[in-house]
Formats: sequence, structure tokens, C-alpha cells
Amino acid sequence: MKPLKAELMLLVVTLFWGSSYLFMKLGLNSLGEFNLIALRFGLAFIIAGLLLRKRLRGINAKTIKYAAMLGVLLLGVFVCITFGLKTTTTSNAGFLVALTVVFVPFIEIFVLKKRAAAPQIFGALLAIAGIGLLTLNASLQIQPGDFLCILSAVFYAAQILLTGKAVRECDSLQIGILQLGFTGGYALILSAIFETPTLPSSWPGWIAILALGILCSACGFILQPVAQKYTTPARTGLIFAMEPVFAAFFGYWFAGEQLSLRGYAGAALVLLGIVASELLSAKAAAIPRRRALHKHGAD
Repeated sequence: MKPLKAELMLLVVTLFWGSSYLFMKLGLNSLGEFNLIALRFGLAFIIAGLLLRKRLRGINAKTIKYAAMLGVLLLGVFVCITFGLKTTTTSNAGFLVALTVVFVPFIEIFVLKKRAAAPQIFGALLAIAGIGLLTLNASLQIQPGDFLCILSAVFYAAQILLTGKAVRECDSLQIGILQLGFTGGYALILSAIFETPTLPSSWPGWIAILALGILCSACGFILQPVAQKYTTPARTGLIFAMEPVFAAFFGYWFAGEQLSLRGYAGAALVLLGIVASELLSAKAAAIPRRRALHKHGAD
């Protein structure tokens, strides 16, 4: 596959993910939060499992353990987002969840005791300034929904780091499929405890579940690892940084949401921080490689 085709696939995946906030908000009109998550991930697990059933042979206990742990973190991500969407806009949610890129190095620094690169610190400071403009009101208070979306980004960052460890020890596709099943199963249990599990009772509800399950979860999960093999991590990160832009686009055109001037400034800083963190880190990492190649050539 040519890099251009792979990057177009990643852009389509990012488009799906950007639309997911609108579909979640649509689904919440007729379904409980845990019920929505259970249906979304249950459907995605069934589709991915059927399409890739040959890859599910020979699953071992370690793979199941990692998938179960990742399912807990993924559940945390989407519980925070779905509850957060009750008191924030799809635009805010998209930009705040995208802070995952910034929180990954924070967790590496404070939990895994790794050193931070200067570009990551610079990107984080820009993003933090953007959060303030995007979420704080005149009383310097943050809406509960905005806080939950920020917390979801923390869960997502932890999920990414654990995934990185898991795929070094187990089959990545098996882990990816099984974590969808665990997430849906956990959500179904919570729905049975706190809600009454049910199927959508309206066409908008069905549209939301089918779009979330098929496009945003199953297709996104299948296309992402395939496409990432044929492009660089830096370009992948930059494409994924478009997710909040797509979320804002869908929120504007289909839900009539608009940010204030301060909100647009904050969104721009968040996006700039994400891009700076990805792009500058990639360039910084490339310098030692170029020096090593130059030295090798000189020798």
C-alpha cells in the first residue's frame, strides 16, 4: 500500500472518530450511558470478531489478562466522555479528549519516571493554556462535563501506554478485538446494575448505535493498524490531531454549536500544542538518527 493511500485511510478513521461525539450525544437521548457503551462495543466486538475470526485462534491467558485490563481503561475513557457530553458540547469534548497526546508524556514522567523532551513540555504548556481558555468561565470554574472529558484523556493516555506494553508481549490484533468485548461486557454489567439494558427505541437511537459500533469502533479498529504500517508515527499523530477539528465541524453543522472567540482561541492553542508535541518530538528524535547515519557513512 502506498503511503498516500494509508494516510487517506487514517484520515477517514479520524473523520469517523470526530463524528463519534455527535453520535454519542444523539444516542444519549434515548439510551442510558452504560447501555450506550455496551451496545457500541458489543456490536464492534461481534463485527471485528467475525471479520478477523482466524486471528482469534490460540489466545493465551496473558492476552486475556491484558485485554481485560485494557477494557477497564477503555471503559473509563467512554464513561467519562458519555457522562461529560451531558454538560459540555461536542466541540469541547473533541478538543479535550485530544489532550491524550499531551498526557502520555506526563504519565511517562510522573509514573514511569522517564525524562521529558523539550518539545513535549512546550506542547503541554500550549495545550494547558488552551484548556483554560476553552473551559474556564468568568468565575474561573470548569464545567463538570469539561472536567470529565479531560479525565477521559488521562484514561486514554494510560490505555495507550499499557497497549504499547501489551503488544510487545502478545498478538496486537487479538488484544484489540478482545478489549472491545471486555469493554462492552463491563458496560453491560454496569447497565444491569444502574439502568435497565434495552435496545434503541427510535431511529435516531439506532443510527447512533450503528454508526458508533460499525464506523467509529469496528472500522476504526480494523483500518487503523493496517494503515499505520505504511506511514510514519509523526504523520499518523498529525492526522489524528484533526479529530477535534472534525468534532467541531460536526457539532457546528449538525447541532448548531458555536464556540466563543475565547473558545476558538483556546481550541487553536490545544490543537497547536498537540501538533507541536507530535511534530517537534519527531524532528528531535530524527536528529540523532541522521547523525548516526552520517557518522556511519564517514566511517
